[in-house]
Amino acid sequence: MNVPVRNTRRKKQRPAKAKQDGALSLSQLGRATAAPASPEAAVLETVPNPQVGVLYLARFTAPEFTSLCPVTGQPDFAHLIIDYAPAKKLIESKSLKLYLGSFRNHGAFHEDCTVAIARRIVAAAQPHWLRIAGYWYPRGGIPIDIFYQTGAAPKGLWVPDTGVPAYRGRG
Repeated sequence: MNVPVRNTRRKKQRPAKAKQDGALSLSQLGRATAAPASPEAAVLETVPNPQVGVLYLARFTAPEFTSLCPVTGQPDFAHLIIDYAPAKKLIESKSLKLYLGSFRNHGAFHEDCTVAIARRIVAAAQPHWLRIAGYWYPRGGIPIDIFYQTGAAPKGLWVPDTGVPAYRGRG
């Protein structure tokens, strides 16, 4: 049985830009897109915020985030909550999904993964404010929760609780 071999070489993707007619040129949304080999290879795209000047919070939840322990190579699992107050740009969600998925075979400690994700989003979208909560499932019997934010939340921004309870185990 002959199985076709897919070309896995990736073209360098460019961020979304508005064309002269106002349409967006996104490289991933609406197309079959191969999973990036690493977070560095992943393209995090943005789209224009149609509500510029309105202070609001956007939340992404990734309850099944995975990466690898850089020492043992064992998988690590986290529930991520990413809150941000958009300025001129929004994070395009398919590109975020692919970016987060690129950590699946990436070796890094919990702290590094969590903060690197936040910093990459800030670099791409330049939001008014961002916070990330990484609730990492126990390995070695110890859950690790990582929290990062860019500063105090803007006055008047409603920031709901993340809704993730503290780890209880069987206790």
